[in-house]
Amino acid sequence: MKFLSQVAKYLTDGSNWSGHEGIPALVFNQLEISALAVAAALVAGVGLGAVLAQSRRGAFVVVNAANAARAVPSFALITLLGIQPAIVKLRQGSLVATGIAMFALAVPPVLTNAYVGVRDVGADVRSAARAMGMARWQLFAKVELPLALPVVMAGARTASVEVVATATLGAYVGYNDLGSYIFTGLALHDDVETFAGALLVAVLALAVDQAMALAERALSPSGHR
Repeated sequence: MKFLSQVAKYLTDGSNWSGHEGIPALVFNQLEISALAVAAALVAGVGLGAVLAQSRRGAFVVVNAANAARAVPSFALITLLGIQPAIVKLRQGSLVATGIAMFALAVPPVLTNAYVGVRDVGADVRSAARAMGMARWQLFAKVELPLALPVVMAGARTASVEVVATATLGAYVGYNDLGSYIFTGLALHDDVETFAGALLVAVLALAVDQAMALAERALSPSGHR
């Protein structure tokens, strides 16, 4: 109980809620890098997934290679990117290194779900759309994507939660987010700060999960909810 009271005191300390290293600023930084990574993954993953689903060429290799890449530890990838001279010399090198690593983490679930969602659109639906004179892009934008949207959003939800929870590793290469509390606490052997940082990350991940669940429901056609 004493430990938890110390954590509560730490989290309610006014000094931890102001400045560029305060909780609001660090939460914003974590959400910012996560949103950038997931948005980029949606563009790349949905686009590539749709192409693979339509052509069916190389789909097995690409999708499985993307999922196999998830075995690469994000910590190792961030560390490797963080020491690259071309990235280190950038003004926001830590943001770039963290963003690339989080993008790599977000792509596999988005790509896989986009591929499955578009692939499973019924052949009769495609035939009817083509009979109406729809071009390939119209078929994708007006038929395939809306029908695949629930599956795509499920992938985006998974990617978002994984990225928000893992973006804390960016603090190791200098990116100032909630991971700063965890790494600083570990370095100083301050269990209270470490636990407080981990708790904030867990709460943020749960909040993002619920927000994405609401977005998934709002964007999905009523017949697919």
